[in-house]
Amino acid sequence: MTAPADLEETAELLRVLGHGVRLSLLTSLIAGERSVGEIETQTGVGQPALSQQLGVLRKAGLVLTRREAKLVFYRIDHARIALVSGLLDSFAGTVTVPKRLGDDRFSRGGTAATFARVGPAA
Repeated sequence: MTAPADLEETAELLRVLGHGVRLSLLTSLIAGERSVGEIETQTGVGQPALSQQLGVLRKAGLVLTRREAKLVFYRIDHARIALVSGLLDSFAGTVTVPKRLGDDRFSRGGTAATFARVGPAA
């Protein structure tokens, strides 16, 4: 059984994630680290809302930052997101499977869409 303090922490993370602007900001970071200016351009969220919502994400530990001169860069804290993901997976009865880089199922064959390949087989 999960301790009540752990449940409260997870509930807070879900509350933070349950906000459209914050979800948009996190979505913009899926591809990797971005500067505040890049996040603003990609999401269309302007100041001061951007700073406020990034602060909420930072306080919740869902993003990590680094400073380079005057620029601040944000990236997702994958370990922290995994806490929430694990809980949601347990509700759904699924198992978290790490995303593989370079998933080459289609190039190897073995999927239903393989039959559509045109040209000589490799």
